[in-house]
Amino acid sequence: MLREIDLKAVSDGRLYRQSDMAKVGCNDCKGCSDCCRGMGSSIVLDPYDCFMLCKNLGERFETLLSYAIELQVVDGIILPNLKMTDKTDACAFLNEQGRCGIHSFRPGFCRMFPLGRIYENHSFQYFLQIHECAMEPKSKVKINKWIGIPDIRRYETFVTDWHYFLKKVEEILKHFEDEASLKNITMYLLKTFYLMPYDESQDFYSQFQERLEKAGKFFS
Repeated sequence: MLREIDLKAVSDGRLYRQSDMAKVGCNDCKGCSDCCRGMGSSIVLDPYDCFMLCKNLGERFETLLSYAIELQVVDGIILPNLKMTDKTDACAFLNEQGRCGIHSFRPGFCRMFPLGRIYENHSFQYFLQIHECAMEPKSKVKINKWIGIPDIRRYETFVTDWHYFLKKVEEILKHFEDEASLKNITMYLLKTFYLMPYDESQDFYSQFQERLEKAGKFFS
């Protein structure tokens, strides 16, 4: 999801890499679940997020659509996001104790929080959103430990490739005006990267790259 932001207004003015320390530690969020509530459709899920959800929950993407995720148009493209429940306006995976039921395989946006990403020159750096988490005091934690994803360099390469691929698609979509063509393109993306199951016994990143190369030819 693209946002126009003033870094000076929302951050501590620094940009971070995964090997840096940042004040993100929050005592394991004890007694707080604010960032799991009232998030609307802002927790957009990338293909890795959905791969991990399907793999660890033992469910297909279509099943998750029935209760935990939903589809929204994001910058002109149909993408999935975590769904807030109707009754409590909380994430569908938040349990009665106010704890995350999928913490070990939670989505990337959840892992980063309160960090954000800023993209430039086919790469990105992290920034600390100083107004987003009310838990105090905060302790310094190494960012790669905070995010907690194995082989974070491959993960960050995936995040970068996915981001810039979507930007390319957004530019292509600007040249189409008829609704049918726009729908066909966005449905192709949804099927290629989300609906078509990944082999859970095989490396995700290799499978993603194969699909990305195929999609690149489709849009060339």
